[in-house]
Amino acid sequence: MSEVITVTNQKGGVGKTTVTAALVCGLRQRGARVLGIDLDPQGNLAFSLGLDIGGSDTIYDVLKGAKSPYEAIAHTEYGDVLSSDIMLSAAEAEFTSPRREFMLHQLISSLKADYDFFIIDTPPALNLLTINAYVASTGLIIPMEAEVLSLVGISQIQDTVEAVRASFNPDLKVIGLLFNKFNARLTLSREVLEMAEEVAAQLGSRVLPAKIRRGVDVAMAPAHGQSVLTYKPSSKPAADLMEVVNIIAGPRFPAPERR
Repeated sequence: MSEVITVTNQKGGVGKTTVTAALVCGLRQRGARVLGIDLDPQGNLAFSLGLDIGGSDTIYDVLKGAKSPYEAIAHTEYGDVLSSDIMLSAAEAEFTSPRREFMLHQLISSLKADYDFFIIDTPPALNLLTINAYVASTGLIIPMEAEVLSLVGISQIQDTVEAVRASFNPDLKVIGLLFNKFNARLTLSREVLEMAEEVAAQLGSRVLPAKIRRGVDVAMAPAHGQSVLTYKPSSKPAADLMEVVNIIAGPRFPAPERR
């Protein structure tokens, strides 16, 4: 059975694309069939996985009906990708048909025989694109930084999650809050962690045990068209992100034994 996991936070700069790219790459390394879906009009996911995002078919073309998903999906050594570009920013105004919240759900349903995981990157906004991702998803991962403003944004996500559960997807779960750029030595980080655990409980979830540490390799990897997992697998952030991959992969796709 396929899992559909959305990486989401309406606050920008918290590492959504970094986490999405790592999950696509890490799950592919385990032998899973993975499709990364970019719902952010900035199109950073495809760029981060080495694709030329200019002139290629995108998810906008598929949702509009101009292309089939198989025409738009790009195949890379790190996993398959359905890319995006700035045209997708018109979705709110352009897609007005009834049940427009189910566009992505219908698209993914047509591809479930082909993939074990769908990993969705979302824009830093709670708009139609994000709602589509929530309606289509089995679970959400919410990256955040150890700062109070991140917690404020998550309270708004909670309202959206509850609304989607009530109207569209009663089985939607929050897999966990994921700390990024985390420094356990800072008092603020520890205090925000405690508050985040309370917020996670209200979502029926938890703070994930993996905490992604800072590292320059995370920022450098997209410039080389790679996830940090392949660009610098020995780095601390790569080790932390691999813990997240372990959580999502579960027993179906275990980590290879070390020799």
